[in-house]
Amino acid sequence: MKRFLTSVAVLAIAAGGLSAPVFAADAITVVSWGGAYTEAQRQAFYEPFTKATGITINSVDYNGGLGQIKAQVEAKNVTWDVVVGEKALAEIGCFDNILEKQDPALLPAAKDGTPADQDFIEGTISDCGIGSVIWSTAIAYNTSKLADGPKTIADFFDLEKFPGKRGLRKSADVNLEWALLADGVPAADIYKVLATKEGVDRAFAKLDTIKSSVVWWEAGSQPPQLLADGEVVMTSAYSSRIFNAINDEKQPFTIVWDGQVWDRDVWMIPRGTRNLDAAKQFVNFSSETEQQAAITNSSSYGPVRKSAIALIGKNAKTGVEMKDFVPTAHLDNAVESDSEFWSTYRDELFARFNSWLAK
Repeated sequence: MKRFLTSVAVLAIAAGGLSAPVFAADAITVVSWGGAYTEAQRQAFYEPFTKATGITINSVDYNGGLGQIKAQVEAKNVTWDVVVGEKALAEIGCFDNILEKQDPALLPAAKDGTPADQDFIEGTISDCGIGSVIWSTAIAYNTSKLADGPKTIADFFDLEKFPGKRGLRKSADVNLEWALLADGVPAADIYKVLATKEGVDRAFAKLDTIKSSVVWWEAGSQPPQLLADGEVVMTSAYSSRIFNAINDEKQPFTIVWDGQVWDRDVWMIPRGTRNLDAAKQFVNFSSETEQQAAITNSSSYGPVRKSAIALIGKNAKTGVEMKDFVPTAHLDNAVESDSEFWSTYRDELFARFNSWLAK
């Protein structure tokens, strides 16, 4: 039975926006990446939220991007209530007016009273995106098939030292950063160089050197399988996926943290959802310190709140210390993905990347 939201109704009627009562949703649709990622969210966010509020979570998987959100908004038939995705997507979607703005002042404070906007790690809150987790793309290899594996990003591009196929995500981001890193550009200068024509040419020239040896993947579940099957000698992968393969499946995989590109996933709310209040309630709940620690303890995603770091413990299944596997524990020569850069240059660089792939 739907619950009457008295305070919301009174405010809306007073503002002249409603002439009838407002009812809360019995269920909302939350869209995510699927696999172990969504399973971790289910344990840390979905089930506790339903227990606390009575609101059911309908979980839907997608492969990223804003295309489906834009189509729903333009058709005025929004069926997704909350979507998780990269911060750069939230900034683009905000600019395109297909996402609801979210007020960080309404997010829950830390237990010691620290306001959310001071407790969240810098860069994890934007106008249309509230931080969910910190994640990373890194290199991984199978030690049973490659005993002395790569140690650096430069090794990934060294076909003479490490012959064989390597996996890369079919995407411009990360690949262009890695190409410049492997070509000698310092991590701190990556985006400054990539913002120039010469820098872009340099990145694609470096990618040319391994293009014939690349197996392209699109879904996060593919890299661990490519490694297990021996189809590649090394691959880019979401570090969390490799951790799950190591922790849950006992796969003999190793993560190479050098040059990892770390990013933030944020909660986005499609503009025009019929369940706006419940969607915001879910985002707020998932932003609480305890929930942020919970997802890190059941996966290897980093929390977006400083107050959650002290609560990171051991994996519930194996007792592994999770701090050893979160991206923020391995920041030497790491690249912090620049969402402003990608919101500015995304279309241009993806178009060139797709054209390069087709050649």
